[in-house]
Amino acid sequence: MSSVFGKPRVGSGSQSAPLEVNLAILGRRGAGKSALTVKFLTRRFISEYDPNLEDTYSSEETVDHQPVHLRVMDTADPDTPRNCERYLNWAHAFLVVYSMDSRQSFEDSGSYLELLALHAKETQRSSPALLLGNKLDMAQYRQVTKAEGAALAGKFGCLFFEVSACLDFEHVQHVFHEAVREARRELEKNSLPRPLFISEERALPHQAPLTARHGLASCTFNTLSTVSLKEMPAVAQAKLVTVKSSRAQSKRKAPTLTLLKGFKIF
Repeated sequence: MSSVFGKPRVGSGSQSAPLEVNLAILGRRGAGKSALTVKFLTRRFISEYDPNLEDTYSSEETVDHQPVHLRVMDTADPDTPRNCERYLNWAHAFLVVYSMDSRQSFEDSGSYLELLALHAKETQRSSPALLLGNKLDMAQYRQVTKAEGAALAGKFGCLFFEVSACLDFEHVQHVFHEAVREARRELEKNSLPRPLFISEERALPHQAPLTARHGLASCTFNTLSTVSLKEMPAVAQAKLVTVKSSRAQSKRKAPTLTLLKGFKIF
């Protein structure tokens, strides 16, 4: 079942379609994945939920003044990853969550990061991951130091944050929006056009037609010489400028959670 959150845009018929980003939340049961998901979508904190529930939610977001259609999969793996293809081949980015008051949860997050790294190597497709240490409000029971979390994130080259699902909404929103930014950078990098080839020689008057056969669409050139070809430099990838996230969502009424069975709202 898929649930839809967010305010639909008005008068967007003449605008380009929003970017679509799929985000999967991974981690051991009890790490707070559902609490973070619901906090981001509704600004509310849940204290009780069914850890066996898995669902995908949709939200219309504005990230760096650009519309984004975000789908969030709140996964419900058992204590070890199982049937991972359902999110490995679906998500554009991942949030790997551990509870800072649980050493086992932290060790499992390392297993998830290893799984993502192996999948990227096998498929030659990189999907960014962010490591989240959740339950910052339980710091007095901390079993995992901030330095350990940062070291694990550095090992796999991913961003690292410590958050709390029951405290401020802005920090949780920032993390989800950072995941969107990382996914957008990867999608834009993969969509860059291939370099073009041009000739510096004059046309040959009696040259027979030539056909391109290098994995491109078949096409015929009647007048171009292939004596001296030069590769045009690839288009440089523009850097995205991070600006303060839009707070337009804070003005809309929080939706009800009638579709989220098993949640207790406070």
